[in-house]
Amino acid sequence: MEGHECPSSSKVYGNRGLAARPLSPLTINARVAFSRAIAGEILKHVDVVVVGAGPTGLMLAGELGREGIRTLLLERRPEPSQAAKAGGLAGQILQLLHYRGELLRFRAASPMADAPEPPPRFPFGGLHLDFTDLDDSPMRALLLPQPQLEALLAERATERGVDVRRGHEVIGLRQTERAVTVEVKGTDGPYEVSADYVIGCDGGRSRVRDLAGIPFPGTAFPEIERLASVTVPEGVTVLDDGSLDVDGVGGIPFGYTATERGVFACNGMGETMGVYTAEVEPTQYDDDAPMTIAELGASVKRVLGIDLPLGEPRRMTRFGYSAKQADSYRDGRVFLAGDAAHLFPSGGVAVNAGMLDAANLAWKLAGSIQGWAPPGLLDTYDAERRAAAERTLLHTRAQVALRSGHGPGGDALRTLFQELATDEQALRRLGALMAGLDVGTVPGSHPLVGTLLHDRALNVDHLDPRFAGLLSGGHPVLLDLADRADLRKVAGEWTDRVEVVSESIDERPADVVLVMPDGHIAWAAAVDEPAETAQAALREALATWAGAPPA
Repeated sequence: MEGHECPSSSKVYGNRGLAARPLSPLTINARVAFSRAIAGEILKHVDVVVVGAGPTGLMLAGELGREGIRTLLLERRPEPSQAAKAGGLAGQILQLLHYRGELLRFRAASPMADAPEPPPRFPFGGLHLDFTDLDDSPMRALLLPQPQLEALLAERATERGVDVRRGHEVIGLRQTERAVTVEVKGTDGPYEVSADYVIGCDGGRSRVRDLAGIPFPGTAFPEIERLASVTVPEGVTVLDDGSLDVDGVGGIPFGYTATERGVFACNGMGETMGVYTAEVEPTQYDDDAPMTIAELGASVKRVLGIDLPLGEPRRMTRFGYSAKQADSYRDGRVFLAGDAAHLFPSGGVAVNAGMLDAANLAWKLAGSIQGWAPPGLLDTYDAERRAAAERTLLHTRAQVALRSGHGPGGDALRTLFQELATDEQALRRLGALMAGLDVGTVPGSHPLVGTLLHDRALNVDHLDPRFAGLLSGGHPVLLDLADRADLRKVAGEWTDRVEVVSESIDERPADVVLVMPDGHIAWAAAVDEPAETAQAALREALATWAGAPPA
């Protein structure tokens, strides 16, 4: 194994086994010792330090905690932010939570928990894409404002033994081949803690990224974006198509309106209406300074030229857009995830991408710390998630061009694009991009290899209950769809770290699928593939992704 992936022998716990099995005495003892350290003293060494308690960092910490990895989460803010920067979850992360058996918990935390799933209509570059005619829409959403999402993820992490410390700011970092030392300004003064790995999940202005010296090239757009959900005030009527009728002004169409001064958008639904503006401003805003109704109204006046009545705020946020990606997601034992690794110039994608980063990295870190990871496994994080981010940058940059064009040319571009987006094939491709599903395939392999597992890949109904909890154990899963005893026998050689699940479905896309804990499909056997080729290929894939079989 490569030297930079091998922790010291004192950090190798041995293999944990499948989720249904009890924790080993060694893991239990490690958790007890970790809990005592949390209760009484500053830790000297942990397995992983995660920096940043946003959705990405909290997701990552919880994933690591599930595997018994001693994890310390540091957040510079003393209290969780109440700014609803994101309104919920959308895209592939919902599918992954279903496979983890956790989706119902996230749904229960939604303020719309008892309401039907919202119709799949999503903004795209000043337009709205309507997926309602697709039985298997690649894009779906769950209303869960960021404060509630972070509270749930924090609860999940602490349940799994993670030490979450707020008001602890990282001020320095140094690493050797064997460990990383983090300098922290804590609530009771400065201290240091060392770790096998440090993960920067601390946003677009990442201190970890800067300390590691990782370049972050790209473009920062000059616009200020404002987004709010407010009650419908007197003088405004919400029409059936989502547009607004304003006394003294007239009709304001649903969707986006580009002017020479910026972009305005609105939509009405029931007793609330959504308002959005984007305009170029020289003002620098403090991220912690809340937006006001007066500020939003003034922006609408500048962009659209009208005084729009606004009701009581339900959700308000202000932000800027950038299109950036770190040159590398890894420097030795330091990794980046979420906004610290990439920034996208469009809403609705960052939380999905960051949480998928976390799911991809967590099981690979766990394997390296537990000692079974094959050489190069950690390097696949950078390769896989950079490729995914590049596809997201592609479509979000295209959205900038769509939404910013004004006048007859901009209107013509959006009209033509909207017409093309009614074609099913084009709509599916756009939906896959938005959902984070379009991550590519592996040339020369089965068409599923390199993709992410989802309903359409399996040819099953949306959130088929047979697959709820498929990946709940945090281990690679050999999904046998054709009763292939020969291939189950091969996987049995990795019985302590690969789970075997057999299920029968109609129109199976493959006989057997090897699925990683984050939903990546690492290998697949074609329908009726001969045993002599399938067995050898499966053994090679298992060695590549799960290490050498136990002696």
